[in-house]
Order: sequence, then structure tokens, then C-alpha cells
Amino acid sequence: MAVGLVDAGGGDGHQYGGRITKFVALSCVTAAMGGAIFGYDLGTSGGVSSMGSFLEEFFPDVYRRMKGDVRVSNYCKFDSQLLTLFTSSLYIAGLLTAMLLSSWFTARHGRRPSMIIGGAAFLAGAAVSGGAVNVYMAILGRALLGVGLGFANQAVLLYLSEMAPARYRGAFSNGFQLSLCLGSLAANIINYGAEKITGGWGWRLSLGLAGVPAALFTLGALFLPETPNSLVQQGEDRGRVRTLLQKIRGTDDAGVDAELDDIVAANSAAARGGGGDSGLRLILSRPRYRPQLAIAVLMPAFTQLNGINAIGFYAPVLLRTVGMGESLALLSTVVTVVIYTASTVVFMFVIDRFGRRTLLIAGSLQMLVSEVLIGAVMAAKLGDEGGMARGYAAALFVLFGVYVAGYSWSWGPMTWLVPTEVFPLEIRSAGQSITVASGFVFTIFIAQGFLAMLCRMRAWLFFFFAGWIVVMTGFVYLFLPETKGMPIEQIGKVWREHWFWGRVVGVR
Repeated sequence: MAVGLVDAGGGDGHQYGGRITKFVALSCVTAAMGGAIFGYDLGTSGGVSSMGSFLEEFFPDVYRRMKGDVRVSNYCKFDSQLLTLFTSSLYIAGLLTAMLLSSWFTARHGRRPSMIIGGAAFLAGAAVSGGAVNVYMAILGRALLGVGLGFANQAVLLYLSEMAPARYRGAFSNGFQLSLCLGSLAANIINYGAEKITGGWGWRLSLGLAGVPAALFTLGALFLPETPNSLVQQGEDRGRVRTLLQKIRGTDDAGVDAELDDIVAANSAAARGGGGDSGLRLILSRPRYRPQLAIAVLMPAFTQLNGINAIGFYAPVLLRTVGMGESLALLSTVVTVVIYTASTVVFMFVIDRFGRRTLLIAGSLQMLVSEVLIGAVMAAKLGDEGGMARGYAAALFVLFGVYVAGYSWSWGPMTWLVPTEVFPLEIRSAGQSITVASGFVFTIFIAQGFLAMLCRMRAWLFFFFAGWIVVMTGFVYLFLPETKGMPIEQIGKVWREHWFWGRVVGVR
């Protein structure tokens, strides 16, 4: 049987018109700063975890193994549940925040207040982390950052998808991923410089400077407008919403009224369906929301199970495992993040041209080949003792770059974009909460388990990740329809015309 596909970009859903205004561009750039905070954390945690001064102060057992004072396999030098708890505590706190608080708050009070609260929590977490005097204080700081992440990831992605014109939604939503890359790049450059600071306090600088993007994000959120979708959901006067929508789209033509009519109709459907506080109940109980539930759970899960955050969190640790020095490992990570950022910029120019499915499948194939080669090189050339020859270490570094490039123009930004495109208004906040929670659950699994898995599975761990890339490629080919160019309010048509989901959503 041929797989049924819908190319929404060719006019299956009518377009509302309008243009990219300075108002909406500045609003989306400000909101996307939430990604910079996330990226800064991704870059900081792995770099700090490989710094000798940080390990000596908080994880002395790991430090002794790294220095060679205790004989242990190359693959097990950094195996410490307390060290991985330092990384994963942020995501545990983020998971609890997303499931218990941020979904309800964002639906009830709007996207902007959630971003403000998230920014304030980020500021508190940066202060506590930078001033930590023991490992438990460092973990508390990470947990506060997680609360901020739970609110920000919930609100920012909804904000971007609702503010952006439908035909440019892919590029606008990618602003989150691009700012994530830039935040990660800044963190790795700071890590490289901080490692050279004498006195052993460079790690404090790395952790504490998370307050800079947090302050910019919080200050900017104070001046952001609320989205038209959220205002309608909160019962705001239609005239005020129309005025805002007109300002956002930069036009006063019939397209503004058509878009507003669709938003109001979606909100009315949400009210009839029992939206608001019961959005979570709806998405879990109604068959017509099964496609959205599958996307919300599986897209973030696949993103973690392909191994990207294992490399993102622990790239310096991996490079030190194969024999690189501390400074060279941090510098190599900077180069990898530059590749990550450049590939993400390329994505912004191709996403609304080629569509979601094409880029996801092509990126998956690139990741699969590089992941298998990474595992093969490590299995053949890295034993339990001794380092890896310089040529093979360089080859491994190149393969990391190829892998990261494939991820950053496919699954990286698409994991954030696709779920925000498929939720109707009545379940949008609840659906985003499930997406964020799923991401956190599998991030915790990888962050907490990777170093122990590396110790026990050795190079076979990378073949494990490669197997999941095969699975997620098959999922995209069979079950993910194209959503390019389709207005969010009309997304139900995509599911009704899909070869598989059309049968599911037709069940009463």
C-alpha cells in the first residue's frame, strides 16, 4: 500500500495574507531568547563536568579516576550517578513543572506571564549555581533552572507558532533552535576560556553567566504582546484582538478577519469540547486526538534516543575518554557547536521550501551513517586502557561534526516545530505540556544513564542509538504527514486525509 501524504504547502489550506512586520519579528526574536538559555545550559553542563577544578571540588572520586590515580576502564572514568544527577536534576524539575503547573498556567493566564515566571526562575538558578559551596547547592541551582525551563519551553514555542505567519512558521519557530545553538556556542566558548582561569573558580563563571540570557529574556518578556490566540482563549474583546492581529500582520485586508474568524471558531470548538482545564483529559481520552498524542510523545522521545543529547551533554567527556586533553576537548566542542549553528541557519532557508518530512528523513540517514561509523571506530580503536591514536581521534571528531550537522538541519528544530503545528486550540496548551514532559522524561533517561551505559556497553552504545534512528525514520515515513504551509486552525484536514490517521480520527 502506498503511504498517503498531504502537502499542505500547495494550497490545501487557504492563506491569510499579510507580511513579516518589524513588530512580529522583534516579538519573536525576544521570545526565542528562551532557547538561548536552554542552549547555554546544554553547553555548560558538559563542559563544566569535564573541568578538573569542578570535579575535584564536588566529585573527587571521578577526578581521581580521570587523573589515573585509580585504574579503571577508559569507558568508565566518568561513571558517577551523582555527577549525572547534577546534569539531570534540571530536567527532573522541568518535567514536574511542565506536568503539574506550566500547562494549566499558560492556558489560563497566557504565554507572556509564563515566560516572565520562567525567566525569573532562570535568574535564581544561575545565582545559586554560580555561588554553590557544595554539590547539593549546585544541584538545587540546576533544579531552579529546570523550573524556568518548564515554563519557558511550554510558552515560547506556542508563542512563536501563534505569532508567525503560516507560510513562514517553520523559519520563525526555528528561531528557538537557532538561539539554542547560539546559547550553546556562547557556553562552550566561555567554558574554553574559564578552564584557563587560575585559582580553580572558572566553573563558577560558566554557571553564573547563565544569568545574562535569563535577564535579557525576562526583561524582553515584560514588553511582549500576548498572542491573538491566547487573548481569544481568555475572552478578550474581539475589537482589541483584531487591532493586535492587524498590527502583527501589517495589513487591514480581509485576511485579518479570516484569520480571526478561524481563531474564534477554534476557541468556540474548544469551549464546546470542554477545553481549558480539561485539555489534558481531552487529548488522552478522545480518539480524534490520537495523532497529536503520538506526535507529542514520540517526536521528543526519538530526539533523545538518537543520542544527540548524550553527545551534547558529554562531548568534552567523550573526547577526554578517547585521550584528548582538557583544553583541546573543550576547543573541539566549540568547533562542533559552530557546525551545529551553521547547519541550523541553513535549515531556516530550506524548511518552508522542502517541507518537514523530506528534511527529517534526509537528516536521519546522515545521522545513521555517522553514528554507525562512530561506534565502529571506537569499537576497533579504543580499548579499556590507553588512548586512541591521534588520527582516529580526529576522525571521531569529524564524525561527531557530521552527525551534529545532520541533526541540526532536521530533528533538532523539527522536534520543536512539528508538535506546535498539529494541536488545535482546545488541546494546544495541554499538548505542548505533553511534548515538553516527554522531552524531559527521555532527557532524564539519557542524562542519568549515558555514562553508566557507556561504561557497560562500551562502543556498542552508539549502535544502540543507531537502531533508534532506524525506528524514527520509519515513523516519519509511515505516520508523519506534511504540515508545511498549513494554517494551524485548519490542521485537522491533514489527519483526515492521511492513510492511517484518517481511520483513527474517524472513530467516535
